[in-house]
Order: sequence, then structure tokens, then C-alpha cells
Amino acid sequence: MDEYLNFHFDVDGANFVSAGQASVKVKKNLRDMGLDPEVIRRVSIAMYEGEINMVIHARGGTADVNVYEDHIDIILEDHGPGIKDIALAMREGYSTASDSVRALGFGAGMGLPNMKRYTDEMNVESVVGVGTKITMRVNIR
Repeated sequence: MDEYLNFHFDVDGANFVSAGQASVKVKKNLRDMGLDPEVIRRVSIAMYEGEINMVIHARGGTADVNVYEDHIDIILEDHGPGIKDIALAMREGYSTASDSVRALGFGAGMGLPNMKRYTDEMNVESVVGVGTKITMRVNIR
């Protein structure tokens, strides 16, 4: 197996104050490694969207960022309610966020679409009542 560097984070659910901290740390670490700013931007956006989704919908979870020589994998896992209709959830503007979350400026229905837009590969596995695992890849060009 390829050698890689792992950054692991626990994402605190329902804590909008700390939401996004993992993506900020990843951004700093990738900068310190000297990676291409465009790769860093794409990873940071996808990671942030995933973190926010875990806070809004799943009461938190875990995020792992694995940096390989030629790509970066982002693995997000939660034990939330799961996604009933993944195809519908992937549509821009579709959201199941509560009114209170929307009042905070979140829940516009762009999380999953943006995650897909800023990555080279994305896979969503979800079981209602069990949780969701999202795996994304950003190639290092």
C-alpha cells in the first residue's frame, strides 16, 4: 500500500462555533507541505462542506484526510439519520435543514453538490438510521 500522511478529526455535532476548524487545520497543514494552492482550495471547500453537513444533520462524526504523493482522500463518517434519497440530496438547492439552522445562514442545499464539484471523485454510502460515509478524492496534478 502507498505511504500516506493522515490527519484525523472528531467533528463536534450541533456546535456551529467549532464547525470548520478541521478544514482550517487541513488547509494550514497542506500549505506547510507546499502543495499547490488550487489543490488546497478544493480540499478545504469539500472538507468544510462535509463538516457543516455533519454538524447540521448528523450530530457530528469523524473526518480523515489522507495525503498521498498523487492524491488526497477525504473520508467523512457519521452515525446520523442517514440520507433517504442520495440522488435528491445531490441536487443543488435541496435541503432538509431545519428553519433554525437556515436562520443561522446554513442549509442552502449546496453542501453535497459543492463537495462533488470540488473533488475529482466522490462516493456517498448511507443507511437510514445508521449513518453516512462520504469518500472524496482530489488529485494532485
